[in-house]
Amino acid sequence: MILYHGSFLEIVKPDLAHSRPNVDFGRGFYVTPLYEQAAKWCGKFKRRGKDGIISRYEYDESQENELKTLKFDSYSEEWLDFILNCRSGKDSTDYDLVVGGVANDKVFNTVELFFDGLIDKAEAINRLRYEKPNLQICFRTEKALSLLHFEGSETL
Repeated sequence: MILYHGSFLEIVKPDLAHSRPNVDFGRGFYVTPLYEQAAKWCGKFKRRGKDGIISRYEYDESQENELKTLKFDSYSEEWLDFILNCRSGKDSTDYDLVVGGVANDKVFNTVELFFDGLIDKAEAINRLRYEKPNLQICFRTEKALSLLHFEGSETL
């Protein structure tokens, strides 16, 4: 499977040292099978006057069964709880790989309303069910990263 990472630089050797805490699926290296999603991720760097660079990887799915994986097929109560724990720094899980929807701008607004206690979980899930998830994959361990192989990059 081909996966993409949007940044302001080419990333030949992904690592965990440069990942940020308190994001959707916790500390890790984020990629997507959706080229358009990676291009959107580049947008924030381009708006700051930097290059937008999409790095491309081959992901060896044949060994995925050796990884502890969490997959969310849709925005759900479980997804919302996991995002809440990760973003608030309370995630203590040991998943190698987490796969699921991106909290894009529209989704993020709903998530923020829930985090701030302005809507309850039922209302948040009700609003999210109308959103089509973009897919992100978070490689959270070195073991998982070993299955990613750099193929090249392009500047937008």
